[in-house]
Amino acid sequence: MRRIIMWNLVTLDGYFEGVEPWSLDWHETVWGEELERFSLDQARTADMLLFGRRTFEGMAAYWKTASGEIADFMNAVPKVVCSRTLEQADWHNSRLVRDAAAEVARLKAEPGRDIYIFGSADLCDALTGAGLIDEYRLCLVPLLLGNGNRLFKPGGGRHTMALREARPLGNGCVILRYRPA
Repeated sequence: MRRIIMWNLVTLDGYFEGVEPWSLDWHETVWGEELERFSLDQARTADMLLFGRRTFEGMAAYWKTASGEIADFMNAVPKVVCSRTLEQADWHNSRLVRDAAAEVARLKAEPGRDIYIFGSADLCDALTGAGLIDEYRLCLVPLLLGNGNRLFKPGGGRHTMALREARPLGNGCVILRYRPA
């Protein structure tokens, strides 16, 4: 059975992006060799990515023209876009689905490697509510952004987590791995 793993950078005050969509300039304050190596290690365990519409559009716009080992992975790996409004998924190896929870439950039951969700806070919220996320991986960034888009949405109910790992990085970040308790 596959695992669904959410991976995001998040500020100390809980934001995964600034006020404007794709306001991610603060990622550059911590990106470096350690996070790149961690990202590549994760890529080796994955055979699919899940995205909501906004994250898909931003990722496609960026990665289609990027180069390097991470770009090669991002452009080649199968991608599932969960959206009720998007008309087509035109990034290489992408397909569109309308019912996220049903599709993710089906994908989890198939043989294969891990499936990752990057960004996609609304999709993560829906999948958390449906009990479909197996692990939450956060890179806690030592920054107070002040405002923006919260990773975890208010009103989603209580979800108790069990810590699997806490790994400090040289840049001041901490990689946190949790599973639902």
